[in-house]
Amino acid sequence: MKQVSIWVTLLVAFVSFAGGFWFANTLNRTQVTTLSPTSSTAGQTTASSNTPEQDLTLTNDEIEAKISEAQQNAGNFAFQKELGLALYRYGAMKEDKAIIERSIPILDRAYKLNGEDLDVLIGIGNAFFDVGYYGKNNVSFEKAREFYSKALIKDPKDVDVRTDVGLTFFLEQPPRYSDAVAEFEKSLAIDKKHEKTLGFMIRSLDALGRDASSYRESLRVINPQNPALRPGSERSAQ
Repeated sequence: MKQVSIWVTLLVAFVSFAGGFWFANTLNRTQVTTLSPTSSTAGQTTASSNTPEQDLTLTNDEIEAKISEAQQNAGNFAFQKELGLALYRYGAMKEDKAIIERSIPILDRAYKLNGEDLDVLIGIGNAFFDVGYYGKNNVSFEKAREFYSKALIKDPKDVDVRTDVGLTFFLEQPPRYSDAVAEFEKSLAIDKKHEKTLGFMIRSLDALGRDASSYRESLRVINPQNPALRPGSERSAQ
């Protein structure tokens, strides 16, 4: 496949990816996949589930060439945005922290050219989120929250972004469960049936030793197979 075709395919194929593609492929894969089974096809983890896009591989030289091209077109917002998002999604697909980190300066240039673009705000937030996870870096989670907050000013009803804010607190070391719960409450005020939020609300409340029974009942109606409902799940949250 020609290099340009790979980049176009990546850009088109991954438009629907939400913040935290890493989430369905890394952190406790089996549990998280079923906690959010409808959020993305990225939750499939068996070898037979690989998509053609997941089989795409770019060489280091190809990546370097595109990054160099972005530097030479630093004033072109559309170029910075499209390449930055494509490179981030490629790095997330490959679970490669170094590639994800290389997408951030490109996305940052796009942000400086147009700080109102929602896709760019969420994209930078997602990139910092993943770096925070892979690197166990609280500073990166803080940066993710900074950009997610800007995105939520523009679209305060985006339940996925709001939940990802909560997850940054959930994943910090040490975890900030109370802060996570506060964000999950805001998410559920938007969509009380949001399965991923319910699952992590339960896990956070369990870790705090607080009553999560009402959320368990809601989740049981939506998906009785969700692992947050399994016996002993409250112990795994701590």
